[in-house]
Amino acid sequence: MPKKEYQSLPDYYPVCQQADCPLAATCLHQLAYQELVRTAEYLRLINPLRCTKADTCPYFRNNKPVVYARGFTNFQTKMFPEQYNTFMTLLIRQFGRNSYFERRRGAYGLPPREQEIVLSALRQAGVTEAVKFDGYEEKINWYD
Repeated sequence: MPKKEYQSLPDYYPVCQQADCPLAATCLHQLAYQELVRTAEYLRLINPLRCTKADTCPYFRNNKPVVYARGFTNFQTKMFPEQYNTFMTLLIRQFGRNSYFERRRGAYGLPPREQEIVLSALRQAGVTEAVKFDGYEEKINWYD
């Protein structure tokens, strides 16, 4: 695991000790185990009886970075006021009021699943123009 990944490794991340799994080379739970077994005093271990050692392991998390989006303050300029009200209402219903505004201003990155929710709300509001988020970044997706 590259040093950059170690820096973003969450505290108490669940680890897998199945080194002979065919997915071990790219699984975040196994890569985290290799690092934490050397540095941590306590480990949060995934039950070895639940790991399948197959391509369908429910605990597999790919170590390939994914693109996170940051903020969508520019969306409002691309919409009519009624469209924006619909868009905002849909997302507040989905995330809650404070969380909506945190996401809007880019307080943290949106994983691909949340990006799709925002873009779906745009389509539901009637926006047909292609829009981009305020910024993008590649990060390790530890949990999704």
